[in-house]
Amino acid sequence: MPSLFVIQGNDQGRRFELNDPVVTLGRDRTNTIQVHDTEISRRHAEIRLDGQRYELVDLESSNGCFVNNEAIQRAFLTSGDRVQLGRTLMIFTHAETASDTRATHAGPQVRQENSTDGSRIIRTVHHSEGSQIFMLPGGDVESGDWFHAARANLQLMYHTALAVSRTLDIDQLLDYIMGLVFDWIDADRGCVMLLDEESLHFTPKARRFRPGRAGADEAIVISRTILDFVLEKREGVLTTNASDDERWDPAGSIITQGVREAICVPMQGRYGIVGAIYLDTFTAPGDIGGPQRKRRFNDDHLKLMVAVAHQAALAVEDTNYYSAVVQSERLAAVGHAVAAISHHVKNILQGIRGGSYLVEEGIKGTDVNLIEKGWGIVERNQDRISTLVMDMLSYSKEREPDLTASDVNDTVGDVVELMQSRAAEQSVQLLYFPLPTEMQLMFDAEGLHRAVLNVVSNAIDACLSADEPKVEVSIVLDESAQRLNIDVVDNGCGIPAEKIESIFTAFESSKGNRGTGLGLPVSQKILREHGGDIVVHSQEGVGSRFTLYFPVHVAAASMLDRPTQSE
Repeated sequence: MPSLFVIQGNDQGRRFELNDPVVTLGRDRTNTIQVHDTEISRRHAEIRLDGQRYELVDLESSNGCFVNNEAIQRAFLTSGDRVQLGRTLMIFTHAETASDTRATHAGPQVRQENSTDGSRIIRTVHHSEGSQIFMLPGGDVESGDWFHAARANLQLMYHTALAVSRTLDIDQLLDYIMGLVFDWIDADRGCVMLLDEESLHFTPKARRFRPGRAGADEAIVISRTILDFVLEKREGVLTTNASDDERWDPAGSIITQGVREAICVPMQGRYGIVGAIYLDTFTAPGDIGGPQRKRRFNDDHLKLMVAVAHQAALAVEDTNYYSAVVQSERLAAVGHAVAAISHHVKNILQGIRGGSYLVEEGIKGTDVNLIEKGWGIVERNQDRISTLVMDMLSYSKEREPDLTASDVNDTVGDVVELMQSRAAEQSVQLLYFPLPTEMQLMFDAEGLHRAVLNVVSNAIDACLSADEPKVEVSIVLDESAQRLNIDVVDNGCGIPAEKIESIFTAFESSKGNRGTGLGLPVSQKILREHGGDIVVHSQEGVGSRFTLYFPVHVAAASMLDRPTQSE
């Protein structure tokens, strides 16, 4: 299935499958693929299916489209191409664009099996000999023929190296390499198998055949003996049918009836063999007694395949290493998260335990004031653990905002009303300036409520040391940019310039035991899910301004579409 895999940007890690003949990309939620990037236009680009190819078309976007770092108006995509829109970088993957040679869609049908028809190994090549395909020829070889062959070999190696550098998807890469091989070598069938280090069994990963050739639809049946030979000797082999071969066990031929020639080479990496590549030419059983055909494989083909297999093996090793690093980083992140969360949960439990003790003592002595005080402590800690759990869920879960028609004044106003008691307890003046006109917009009311609540709560805590602590919350409609701004301004301690970048990092908190370090990351994530973001302006000792913004999607008649007095 063709797809776009995001490797950089707000949607990093997401894969978008291209299921429709025309797929639109942009910031607006009406697009087939909504990209959460403020540098992307509302309708930025289209990907159109043209026969078997996919074409990227720029829809007169503000910041343009780039393919492999080159600005384009329209361009056909090849598997592995890097597509950049705004700050979002994606990899296009599509097996069909790797080669015009047809591939099976039902998966490889390879069986490792012994047979008794006999084969003759006419050449073996060690891994170190693969580079000799570029050396000057000896004997009677014409220099012109050698130059043509060397150039073709060099082109294949170049495209193989390019493919290796462009993708970490091993299945896509191996299928692409098989397509390249079939473009340069006249084989009928071929497959790539990866080796399981523990069981030493080969698992088929990619299979190709040349359309119209006899035997193309037959299952490839490779002898275990030759695979063991390649694994043990670490040499590529070129075989042809024969009844005698002193170096070979006649009970273990390379393949059952019909194969005239075959190449099998080890995928030799830095640390060992990771698999094997197999190619053959096939004659249908009914044509075996026919006239002898000219050989299609030679020593240069064998050397070339050894070199290609080496590049493929390096890619497999690199991908396995990358996966291990990602897994290690993921486990480290989990450990860091568990340690941070455990610390906060421990503090909350201690608070609940303290409150419960006061309630218990109050019941024993029938002291109502003590009971109320203890229960108040328990309730506050219940709220803390509820907030912690909700922030964890919001931060860790990939979700699309639940857009409903809501009044932004009501949503933000509810946050201000909820925080008034807390502000009063800490002698902070909390002011609210809503939009002058009611406006029904499409947004996730619950998500926006949580995002604003986190920022307002931080603002109240930040201005406790001010002489006249004050927090102002205002809503402003930016008609020119078609976006809504929610400004939260405090006159508190401010944020040092060197720490502004880290305030949106999970579990980084300046509040000590009072903060979880999840509030601001969760708020930023919610705004980015809406296609917006949070901008911070702060001066140490003066105060901070947090601007939460997102694109305006009007749900009903509003001030945007009402006529002005001059109309």
